[in-house]
Amino acid sequence: SLIATSANERAAEISPNSQWIAYQSDETGLTEIYVQPFKGAGSRILVSTAGGKTPVWARNGRELFYRQQSAMMVVPVSNDVFGKPKMLFDGPFLAGNAGHPSYDVALDGERFLMIRTAQETMRQLKVVLNFDEELKRRVPR
Repeated sequence: SLIATSANERAAEISPNSQWIAYQSDETGLTEIYVQPFKGAGSRILVSTAGGKTPVWARNGRELFYRQQSAMMVVPVSNDVFGKPKMLFDGPFLAGNAGHPSYDVALDGERFLMIRTAQETMRQLKVVLNFDEELKRRVPR
């Protein structure tokens, strides 16, 4: 095990240059995104600010994406320095399951493959009184 504490660590992702590992941990009681050196010594860095799950690296290693509830967040990475997270977009997309991302990032880092959740809207409600009588009238024996 690469990361072993009494907390739940999941969704580990190694950076494209194999220098970092990003993962989610609930050590503080809130699931957050951390990164730490994959090889060699170094302490971990908290990169999310208000919770986060299922990190995914951009293919070029210059961005780290994660979900914060229904929002897609991004953390810029430059010369092994992690910037402040910002929201890219928000929407009704399927959340990850058991620490597995339910999305992926295109090679160009500009597009995402995600599953939109069903948004059912009720447009009309019909109430049928005396259903038995109505059924007999419409479907004679």
